[in-house]
Amino acid sequence: MKAVILAAGKGTRMRDLTLDRPKPMLPVQGKPILAHIVEGLANSGVRQFCIITGFKAEIIEDYFQNGDPWGVHIEYARQIVQNGTGKAAEPARAFVGNDSFLLTYGDILVRPETYRAMMDRFHQGDCAGLLTTTRGADVQKGGLLLLDSNFYVQQVVEKPSDQQLNQLQQCGFLKPGDPVWYNAGIYIFPSAVFECIAQLQPSSRGEYELTDAISALIQSGHRLTGLEIQGRWVDVRDPEVLASLSKT
Repeated sequence: MKAVILAAGKGTRMRDLTLDRPKPMLPVQGKPILAHIVEGLANSGVRQFCIITGFKAEIIEDYFQNGDPWGVHIEYARQIVQNGTGKAAEPARAFVGNDSFLLTYGDILVRPETYRAMMDRFHQGDCAGLLTTTRGADVQKGGLLLLDSNFYVQQVVEKPSDQQLNQLQQCGFLKPGDPVWYNAGIYIFPSAVFECIAQLQPSSRGEYELTDAISALIQSGHRLTGLEIQGRWVDVRDPEVLASLSKT
């Protein structure tokens, strides 16, 4: 399976830490966040990569080059304008072609076994794609996944407001005592997602949202399943999270 890694952003929440390097190149236990991701995917059998670069792209490209030290092949595509998560993967369209592919943000750390579990679940053949999920995170900071009793994705709500959460409770989509599922930011998509991306319109926040493309994919008849991440899942969103990783 091919992998696309989103690493174009500066990471402004990291403040001065990203003045001279892109966020995915910040060190965790002696090597860049992005190196942990590439190694985890390579150890899970992925051999073809496309890394989407943007801010200080040359730092990433000089470090990983063509991927030989990791026993993989790495290509690069530039995202010139960072205008939301929805358009972030678009530069990889030619790399993906007609294949399904694994997509991850370049600042999310999981155990390598997670990637293998994703591919194993996808290859069961009863879904067109897969969204990872975790429980216990604040869905208002990211995405809420609404799943049916068989763990297929019914709906994705980006950064739901208090009012939206109340409405979902009143409609029975969220029930007291049941887990609230957070979009964990690692996916397997069919190539058809690029058609949905191409048709995106800016959201109320003025950005192109990946969750809107996912919703369009579901509405067009593609069945997507959820997969709960077991063990480690870290969104390296700010300096405090980064600092905590040096202690583990």
